[in-house]
Amino acid sequence: MSVDHRFPSRRRILATGAFAVSGFGLAIGSGSSQQRLVPTPACHDGDEPTVKETEGPFFKARSPRRSNLREPGIAGRAVELSGLVLTRSCRPVRGALVDLWHADDKGVYDNKGFRLRGHTFTDDRGGYAFHTIVPGLYPGRTRHYHVKIRVPGEKSLLTTQFYFPDEERNRADGLFRRNLVMRVAEAENALLARFDVILELR
Repeated sequence: MSVDHRFPSRRRILATGAFAVSGFGLAIGSGSSQQRLVPTPACHDGDEPTVKETEGPFFKARSPRRSNLREPGIAGRAVELSGLVLTRSCRPVRGALVDLWHADDKGVYDNKGFRLRGHTFTDDRGGYAFHTIVPGLYPGRTRHYHVKIRVPGEKSLLTTQFYFPDEERNRADGLFRRNLVMRVAEAENALLARFDVILELR
């Protein structure tokens, strides 16, 4: 799995200041400078909404409200997953429920409990963040996160998946979509991953 080492400056929205969501920064310290993961995608007026994907067989309703999924006993490389939830006109979506679930480092889902499952709500900037791990592989699938996003007062619900860049199995996975690939970069103790979601809202 390769990572993005280029870190161009942010464009358009949130053009100034260090980007942080719910207390977790996407900024990476490099000496005295702050470098950032670029938007995925950079939002421009009229952007196409994020592609929908199947929820798969392992979704469980009523996940616990929590952003830290790395509870005791969870093995695997740490990931700080963050991003924005935006409308097609690049407006932040506040208070959206973001539900995340995925396999453990061995490719196994917890179908009895709620390990590596949780939800949070977007902040005033439309930001969300999770502490989690790199999911493992299992037959037929590349590495991925499952995500559902629900907006209060809206009937529409986005179900999709986020993918890692340059995974060998990406080419063989029939569900894989290039436009659902996260930006990923190395940090000192974890991977930083980012995906900005664009909803079918104005």
